[in-house]
Amino acid sequence: MVTKLVILAVIVLGVIAVAQLMRVYELSSKLRNKEEGEISNRDNRLNANLMLIFMFILFGGFIWLMLKYGWTGRGDAASVHGHEIDWLLNLNFIIIIAVFFLTNALLFIFAFKYVKKPGVKAFYFPHNNKLEMLWTVVPACVLAVIIILGLKSWNDVTDEAAPESIRVELFSKQFDWTARYAGANNELGKFDYKLTTDDNELALLTTNTLDSAIYHMEYGTLGIKTMEAKLNDASLIMIPEDRAKMLEDLSRKERLVRLLYQMKGRHDSKLDARAWDDIIQKDTLYLCKNKEYEFNFRSKDVIHSAYFPNFRAQMNTVPGMTTRFKLTPDISTADYRKKKNDPNFNFVLLCNKICGGAHYKMKMIVVVLEEKNYMKWMDSKKTSTFKDMYFATASAETEAETKVDAMEAVTTEEQPVAQ
Repeated sequence: MVTKLVILAVIVLGVIAVAQLMRVYELSSKLRNKEEGEISNRDNRLNANLMLIFMFILFGGFIWLMLKYGWTGRGDAASVHGHEIDWLLNLNFIIIIAVFFLTNALLFIFAFKYVKKPGVKAFYFPHNNKLEMLWTVVPACVLAVIIILGLKSWNDVTDEAAPESIRVELFSKQFDWTARYAGANNELGKFDYKLTTDDNELALLTTNTLDSAIYHMEYGTLGIKTMEAKLNDASLIMIPEDRAKMLEDLSRKERLVRLLYQMKGRHDSKLDARAWDDIIQKDTLYLCKNKEYEFNFRSKDVIHSAYFPNFRAQMNTVPGMTTRFKLTPDISTADYRKKKNDPNFNFVLLCNKICGGAHYKMKMIVVVLEEKNYMKWMDSKKTSTFKDMYFATASAETEAETKVDAMEAVTTEEQPVAQ
């Protein structure tokens, strides 16, 4: 408490001292018969010289910082298109730095050169069409070049990859990433959010997952049959608000299950193979050096942003839509570690959108391997396909399919209605 009072007293006394000094300055100006706004030639020349000195200090400090801490501090690019992005960014920096030196040099030199002098009247220069045209057209042309080059790079990155490119999907949710590699057929299996269950987090579309989703929707713990039983149970007392909420949830699930039945009727079981051989990978994303990848992005909950800082790539992941970009890593993790002289370095996939309370820990290690080592890793993942991970529930799915078929045969009035 005493410390706070001392600090407050010092602040108050400081304000009083400044006020008194200003008062003394005003009185001294009156004694010299000098107006407050009147500046002497000596002060003008001093300020002009200080402007020139400050310019050299500013430029010198800027150059020193650039030499001391590097060009931008972002490190070398680790992908083919990353070098193009760096070239374009460096071009922007060159233009910006050139304009910075030019405009600030003119600012300080003019302040020095055109300092007020006794008997010299300032020249009134209200308008000049040539100058207006010059500083309008030149920046517009420079910006046009930058924008055109940027659009070209963006279109190259987001364009459809070559057929032989490796397809990988990155699935984002609060607060982690899941990678899904296309299997031997190099085709990613289809998906639909309505198929999301505890054992099908990625909502992949197969005959089994359709039957499982229908079974969970109708006979699960919170399924339609359970909800109908609760609503029809006379011994169960529910407040009107809870009953209305359950009826609304029941109506929503009935609409969803009708859509699932329609999907099942249209589904071609030949497409199951696309999903069954997909490789599911968590924690670490493995890539092959000098191989082109097409990344597809999905989000389960909110907008995330897949950011590969060393690959110079970033793409938003948006609920309800798929986004994509392609990249080709051109240096392995081992070689990059040698280049940086850092044995602990790792490429990383980050989320660059503030997506919630644990956003800071939403990341995935990325390892770039030489082709030989990458193929060994892929061989080791042949038993980690979606079918292998999902096979444990295959019997449950078969049972679900049997129950669904039996229900369809017995209760024809519960057949889905085409919408």
